Amino acid sequence: MLGTEDATPLKYHVALTDGEYLQLDDVVVTVRAVPGVGPVMTAGVVTEVRARHEGASFGSDVFLISDGVLPAQVQEIAEVTTTRVEPEVYVPPRPGEPARRATGAERAQALYFDRMERKLPVGLGRDGSPIYLNLDFLDGTRGAHISISGISGVATKTSYALFLLHSLFRSGALGTRAVNAKALVFSVKGEDLLFLDHGNVRLDDDLRGAYAELGLPAEPFASVGFYAPPTPGDTTGRPYVAGRTSGVASFWWTLTEFCANDLLPYVFADAEDERNQYTMVVHQVAAQLRRVATPAGADGAVSIDGDLCRTYEELVDVVVDRLNDDTTRADWAGPVTGAGTINAFVRRLRSSLRPLGPLIRADLTDPGTRAISTADRQVTVVDLHNLHERAQRFVVGVVLATETARKEAAGPGSLLFTMIDELNKYAPREGNSPIKDVLLDIAERGRSLGIILIGAQQTASEVERRIVSNSSVKIVGRLDPAEAGRPEYGFLPASQRIRATLAKPGTMFVSQPEIPVPLAVEFPFPAWATRQSECGTPPPAPAHRPTGSAFSRLPTAAADDEDDDPPPF
Repeated sequence: MLGTEDATPLKYHVALTDGEYLQLDDVVVTVRAVPGVGPVMTAGVVTEVRARHEGASFGSDVFLISDGVLPAQVQEIAEVTTTRVEPEVYVPPRPGEPARRATGAERAQALYFDRMERKLPVGLGRDGSPIYLNLDFLDGTRGAHISISGISGVATKTSYALFLLHSLFRSGALGTRAVNAKALVFSVKGEDLLFLDHGNVRLDDDLRGAYAELGLPAEPFASVGFYAPPTPGDTTGRPYVAGRTSGVASFWWTLTEFCANDLLPYVFADAEDERNQYTMVVHQVAAQLRRVATPAGADGAVSIDGDLCRTYEELVDVVVDRLNDDTTRADWAGPVTGAGTINAFVRRLRSSLRPLGPLIRADLTDPGTRAISTADRQVTVVDLHNLHERAQRFVVGVVLATETARKEAAGPGSLLFTMIDELNKYAPREGNSPIKDVLLDIAERGRSLGIILIGAQQTASEVERRIVSNSSVKIVGRLDPAEAGRPEYGFLPASQRIRATLAKPGTMFVSQPEIPVPLAVEFPFPAWATRQSECGTPPPAPAHRPTGSAFSRLPTAAADDEDDDPPPF
């Protein structure tokens, strides 16, 4: 323990002898004998390390010292931020007391791992040992939700979120709840997430060893369902994807569902729209569609006062005609709504024709299965990258609202982990929108429903505060220097804020409630394909089990037998 710096129960400094070193994120332990109490352990994480010449007065003295002309000694000093005091007698460590690097059980005690009944591996520490997250703060027991921030393309936010899902489903931390746990993933960046069920050809023995160190299998996701929008202009409903030619289902909504389920507000999902008066017309028209639209046939078409609608464009034309007709305007827009407000609504409604036309329809020759469902797969990927941004908002809003209603009706017996990238687009800090309302509802009471939000964004400062503050686990990767200075990252010590601007892909800083200092972790390269060029041979198809069975998502015995074999290259 250093004697030239003040030591407090919460922060102290350690001097290093020749031949020893400490690096950032090392865990240090010192013990002090307290009269009447006994030995008191003070453990912490190294948050700063510095070295200097003791005996030098000027900058140029370093050359004289190097030549042996001036006597001086190199001294390295490590700053340690306290993580745990055991027993809780908050006295400062005494200068001159020995300090040591914590390993094994002592390290686990310093980081509260010994008190975690359900430990979720989230990566390897700088010392090469596993770092754990207390699952109680993730599954709703004592907290829920994850917020991941970082620069796009460098921070590996999506890769780390998928690694966390893999750990949740395969580490055993969820216990029997893993059977009914599901994940809903919205993909907005290319077709990279359409190959999660394929092994990665870049997987080697070193990567398998890293997964083994964490107690995880180096395998792709075993139970994945994929959904994509239908191809524009194709009346067969073929999914709009290029790289994957099988195993992808199309999704869309019929006009009957659009009218009966009040989906019109999600057409106007831009956050700034709620500030305008025409939003009153939105809700009035939605209510009128629910009252007067009647199903016409089995393909999802509707009839409105004798006008048959089979496409979204036809439905929009009928709504516009009713708003422009003096005899029906009051019923559709409200009795005191001005012409300017109605025209603003009409302009915005017509601008949605091109983005939403392929998603709201009743003109397909073979409707088949088109509803997005998380029922029969552990992971459900909804590909949105080919959709206009307005259509992406519509899909995310409607699917989240549907899943929230379903979970509320079913009760909290199962877990649904919902992964959304670019969260700042759907729940911005300013303004209101239907999607933002759904996300706020999930953030504030989702833990009671069994819905866990995993939100990723480039800038947490642009996300609604209540969503970020309700996230028990906060994670950052590589940050922009200006963003790192925002108050939203106040949980990072000053040294970690600087390090976050230098972090390499695969390095994340994980903050959880039980540990006062965020821990730096490195996670292994994905064992699943992240692009088509990385696809190895897909895993064997599971044996037939009854659809909807609680066990239908578990790998078969044959698949388990192959877990120890290296994937083909």
